[in-house]
Amino acid sequence: MNDIGSLVVRLLDETTKTSVGLFAPELVLSGTIVLMLAFRVLPGLNRIPTQWVALLGAFGSFALALCQFDRLVTGEIPPTSFFTGMLMFDQLGTFFRMFLSLFLILTITLTVLTGIPDRDDAADFYTLLIGSTIGMMIMASANHLLMMFMGVEMTSVPSYAMVGFLKGRKKSSEAALKYVVYGAGAAGVMLYGISLLAGLTGTGSMPDMAQRLGMIVSQNAGIGDATVRTILLAGLMVLVGLAFKLSIFPFHFWCPDAFEGAAAEVAGFLSVASKAGAFALLVRFGLSFTSTSAAVSEVGFSFGIGLGVLAAATATFGNLSAYGQTNIKRMLAYSTIAHAGYMLMAVSALLVLAHGKQVGLDTQGEARRCIEGLIYYLFVYLFMNLGAFAIVSLIRNQIFSEEIEDYNGLATQCPVLCFGMLLCVFSLVGLPPMGGFWAKLVIFSAVFKATAVHWVMWGVLGAGAINTVFSLFYYIRILKAMYIKSRPAGARSVRYDLFPGGVFVLLICLPILGLGILPQGFTDKFHNIADALLTQIGR
Repeated sequence: MNDIGSLVVRLLDETTKTSVGLFAPELVLSGTIVLMLAFRVLPGLNRIPTQWVALLGAFGSFALALCQFDRLVTGEIPPTSFFTGMLMFDQLGTFFRMFLSLFLILTITLTVLTGIPDRDDAADFYTLLIGSTIGMMIMASANHLLMMFMGVEMTSVPSYAMVGFLKGRKKSSEAALKYVVYGAGAAGVMLYGISLLAGLTGTGSMPDMAQRLGMIVSQNAGIGDATVRTILLAGLMVLVGLAFKLSIFPFHFWCPDAFEGAAAEVAGFLSVASKAGAFALLVRFGLSFTSTSAAVSEVGFSFGIGLGVLAAATATFGNLSAYGQTNIKRMLAYSTIAHAGYMLMAVSALLVLAHGKQVGLDTQGEARRCIEGLIYYLFVYLFMNLGAFAIVSLIRNQIFSEEIEDYNGLATQCPVLCFGMLLCVFSLVGLPPMGGFWAKLVIFSAVFKATAVHWVMWGVLGAGAINTVFSLFYYIRILKAMYIKSRPAGARSVRYDLFPGGVFVLLICLPILGLGILPQGFTDKFHNIADALLTQIGR
């Protein structure tokens, strides 16, 4: 009994003195949810606009994450695990906390400008939005297989409701139902894979998993052994759940319908935020196969090659499917799939370089550049994709349509919005001097380095280059409609003053240009994050 009592005291002491403080950004958002729901039912307080409470909570979370990141960079706080090793407090996880908090601030601001949701539904909507963000933060910091699954589910369940939030719209309800069905299937497969990994290794801790896998593989006859094949199968099952969140081919089925059925504000949130959390988790999971065992490194290397093939197929499918779309949200959904393929190329190159052997190549230095490129791409992607969806939502409120044909001649009526779309489109294609150009260049450079390790990466690099050129043909249709075609007689007009809609669009879109003109200052910061992560796992 004394031992149990001392264990409980030690756990409570660790939780209250250390873990709770490190979990502060998520706790602020959780408190914001409680406040919003309390204000809704308490007399007198229900008059307080819910969006301002949500916005205040998002700013508080961002400020705390920024302080934590600064203390990590200066060495005031060392990287450490917390909540008994379930979550990881390091530069990577803290950066994504800042990233997601900033994105939450911008998304809430957009909903205030567009009027979705209305006053009656605001508390429900922002509860779902913030709850999903907390799940993404947990995904980015997950250090245990259980927290990996909890983070994915905390992200997914509110997302299902947000997709179907527009009441009385058949397309929205149908999209939400498809999202739920596909999500439940992917979650079941992922959970089964997690149970296999935990059962075979005897641990759910991702840092400990590599050591246990090394012992298991060294005791068996390599890839031909049934236990080793089961480990590979379990890893693939876990990747199914992550691929679903990232809309990777062939687990992308939910994405086009969900984006078309949901409000543009929700589609913009799902297109960026879920990818940020899922890619951070994918990097952690992939690097968990880092081990001194050559057999375990071979497993990680095989995953890298497989992800490269998936990345090429995803980018190709997304771009080919986008070409024939007439609805701009559906086109941007397929564009999102394509960009997930580009970012997955960075993870593929990371695993190939981290686990591969090549004489005369600084594989660990190049692996750092892969993480640097992925983070830079996600940072640029935040502005260019949210900017595009923000413009779509602002125009929708005027013309009540999201068909590309109805965008004809808008440049003469809303030049600020059309200029913002021009910046977003050029960056999505990857044209200089936009941030999207440098983002793709860094990732393609990492893939090029990986070609020295395995020839398959040449195919991945070629697919990325060809798809970049091909994407120009469907993106340019948006600009052609806005700038070249004339406005039809009798069409609804779009009138937006510079303030506040135009200012918000410029606030989001101008950083795309700044990230392209001065990329070095940002890539240096991201290189430090990558270096700290690989040093932390002993690479």
